[in-house]
Amino acid sequence: MKAIDDRTLTRLKIITFLLALLPLVKLIVGAFQNNLGANPIEKITHITGFWTLTFLLITLSATPLRHFSGWSWPIRLRRMLGLSAFFYACLHFLTYLILDQFFDWPAIAQDIIKRPYITIGFPAFVLLIPLAITSNNAMIRKLGGARWRLLHRLIYPIAIAGVVHFAWLVKKDLTQPLIFAGLLALLLFARLSHW
Repeated sequence: MKAIDDRTLTRLKIITFLLALLPLVKLIVGAFQNNLGANPIEKITHITGFWTLTFLLITLSATPLRHFSGWSWPIRLRRMLGLSAFFYACLHFLTYLILDQFFDWPAIAQDIIKRPYITIGFPAFVLLIPLAITSNNAMIRKLGGARWRLLHRLIYPIAIAGVVHFAWLVKKDLTQPLIFAGLLALLLFARLSHW
């Protein structure tokens, strides 16, 4: 394994954290400059969803990258990347809950039942919550390594549901959902081949 020292890892974590915040900063600047287009709520929803999926796939790539390259440092960034995915998933959900639906619970319940992309997206978001809550050393010790790993395998169905959510949401141009689906299939194949 190609290990790195703690100082380099700290720098990598800082760089990763700052890069993870860039999409949010860009959204905030766009909002202040009134540059989010004719439908800013839709734009915010799409951007936060895009980055949720992006960070999910980057998180999933850490283990295959370690196996194929011998680098150990991607695993040490995986927690931060997973929490970045959860952060953007929260923004995605809150945009829908607050800006789009204004806490209209009956309309939200109806959406979950009637719109397939929300039907699959909502449970995926809910399943991310226990992963985020248990993404710390204390919870790993409390749950035990085997149970913690079993719980965190939920990332695979969550990522699949996220890609399906995106594909069902898009009406015409399926290019981006298909790219996500292809990358996810590649990552799942790499993982399965290692198992």
